[in-house]
Formats: sequence, structure tokens, C-alpha cells
Amino acid sequence: MQDDLLVVGFDLESRREVHVSERTSDHWKQLGYGGTGQLVCFYCFHGFEAPAGTRVPLVTRGRLGGKVRRHFAHPPGQAPAGGHGPETIWHITTKHLLAAWARSRPAVARVRLEQWTEDQDRRADVEVLLQDGTKIALEAQRKLMTDEGWRARHRDYERQGVVDVWFWRSQVHFPHVVLDEGLPVWFYSVSKREAATSLGQPHTHGHQWWRRADLSVFGLHHPPCALDELERVTMPLNELGLGPNGAVLPEDLRTRLRRSQQEALEEAGQHKRSDARYAMAVRESQERAACAPAPSPPPPLPLGGLRCEVCRRPLDPILAGSRRHILC
Repeated sequence: MQDDLLVVGFDLESRREVHVSERTSDHWKQLGYGGTGQLVCFYCFHGFEAPAGTRVPLVTRGRLGGKVRRHFAHPPGQAPAGGHGPETIWHITTKHLLAAWARSRPAVARVRLEQWTEDQDRRADVEVLLQDGTKIALEAQRKLMTDEGWRARHRDYERQGVVDVWFWRSQVHFPHVVLDEGLPVWFYSVSKREAATSLGQPHTHGHQWWRRADLSVFGLHHPPCALDELERVTMPLNELGLGPNGAVLPEDLRTRLRRSQQEALEEAGQHKRSDARYAMAVRESQERAACAPAPSPPPPLPLGGLRCEVCRRPLDPILAGSRRHILC
């Protein structure tokens, strides 16, 4: 199933967007085509590729656990010519799926769609409040942003104490300033219900690399650094956790990162211990030299020049070291 075949519903009675995963197929059948007709296509009603206010009651296709996932669809012959724009469908569908995912995570107190920040400066696609009071903004980004545009939005969230987590459409290039800011990059595929992210490959061991403050970068690490070689990994969205710092990798990936970084830490530890042994040996040598008795001064030369200590005859300066004649 392609992303551009998916449809988000709109409930005319509750006046809100709805996603097929929120209720059973029987429930939607009663509200859609052949039922009350209050479940209509969100895009048609809001003027996407159709006149605003167009009411197209939806049908539900697919089944839970089947080859084709459950989804809303236009009745035959009632979709706009050419269908709806895939970017529009991706954004609205992803927004709802992120909200449903957030609601299912433990420690989440509240989830709301399209909420403004307290100073009315930014509107998050999905606002999440954790039980510990952390505020998280989930953003579904369907197209490329400039570095300046993304940084401005990130700074506004940061200033208000909001943790912003960005999910990009899989085919979109993301601004690498995200990695400069130390944030992970997440991607989402609506049709596969899969999230993806990139791990940073271990950094090259440079001169005295073990003395670096952050040794985690010498193993697999997440988020990656801006200039890293990257490894993309995918996972079902429901395997991601949600915590005070944003989205949390599944346990198997976190274990892989820990093991890789532990290997780097152990190697760094060997270098540090070698450095310590060398420094200790130098200190001990210096201490021994400082404690050694000073050498005795040579006896004073007799008046009249050097003399043999045996025969007392004059001694050539060449023999001063031995202090006697060769035959004495």
C-alpha cells in the first residue's frame, strides 16, 4: 500500500480529524458511506484537490492482521482526479499515528494535536505532556527545511523548555544542522508503519584519542555527529519509547550501542593504565635520584701539581683519574 493511497477521516459531528486505527471497522462503517455519512474525507472537506466543504463519506478497507492494513478510502469514482497530494496525506496521517503512538507510551499524561506553545509562537503537530511535567513537541516534516528555518523553530521550542522531536518523510533530505545541535534524525514511513534513524559509526582513533572527554563516539553512537559515517536502522513505530529526552531506541539497539561503546572504553582504559604506569616509573626514577647521596669530592691536589699517591713523584695530568703511575 502506497502512502498516497491513505486517507484521513473527518467526523462532522465531533469536528475533528480521525484515523482508522482509533476505532473498529464496524464503528466506522456506521458513520461512513452507507451509514450516517458523518465520516468524510478530511482532505476533500478542507479543500485539498477539491472545493472546500466537499463531503465524501468514506469506506473502510483492509482488516486487522490482513495483507492490506485497514485504511479509509473514497468510494469508487468519488476521489478527486489524480487523487490527493502524497505530501499532504503523509503529513496528516503521520500526525495522527504519532499521536496514537504517544498515547500508548507509559508515563504520558496528555496528548493533543495542533497545539500552540504558551507564548503562541509555535504550533506543534502533536503536543505531549509526560507525567513528570516534560513537554514534548512531535513534528511531522514532509519537506526539506533550510538550516535557518529549522534552527529558528528549534530555538523557540528550546527557549520555552519544550523537547522537539522531528520525524521526516523518508524521501526528504533533512538539514544537517539537526546533527550539529546534537539531536537524532527520525524518519517515518506511513505505509510500512516504520520509523528509521541513523547511528554514527565509530570515530577514527587519532593521537591520544583515549584522553577525549567523550569516549562514546569511538563506538556506535546515537545521535550521530554531523560528519559521521551513518548506518540507518528501521523499527516498527510501536517499538520506540518516549521519555524526557524524546524518542527512545528499542532495547536491542540500545544494547548494541552499549556493547560497542564498552569495547571502546575498555581499549581506552588499557591506554590510560599504560600512561599511568609510565608516569609512575618516571616519578620513582626522579625520587631515587633526589634521595641518592651526593658523590664525594676528589682529594685536593698537592702543592706543586699532581703527584702519584704511591710514589709521590709528579703525575702526568693524563693519569689524574687513576691518581697513580701505571706501574705503581
